[in-house]
Amino acid sequence: MSIWLVFLLGGILTFGMRFIFIYLLGRIEIPETLRRALRFVPPAVLTAIVVPELLVRSGQIDLSPSNFRLLAGMAAVLVAWKTKNTLLTILGGMLVLVLLELIF
Repeated sequence: MSIWLVFLLGGILTFGMRFIFIYLLGRIEIPETLRRALRFVPPAVLTAIVVPELLVRSGQIDLSPSNFRLLAGMAAVLVAWKTKNTLLTILGGMLVLVLLELIF
């Protein structure tokens, strides 16, 4: 099977799955309870991705001051809280991480 056929079929399948939901959501009324619950999906997914990256080193939870990712994450939370700006949050966290890596 050609790699281009795999790409094409993957694209069609991805588009089809997303289109079905968009098409159906325009035709059916979502209950308010489900609508409220769906608001929590993005923060839950983001937390599930970010927290293990901040806390786990070498397969174990590391809460020590030598965990530079955790310190940079805490700095990013502080920047986010103060500025409410996504770009500044990312830049602040990355800057703290790079500085910690260079200094220590």
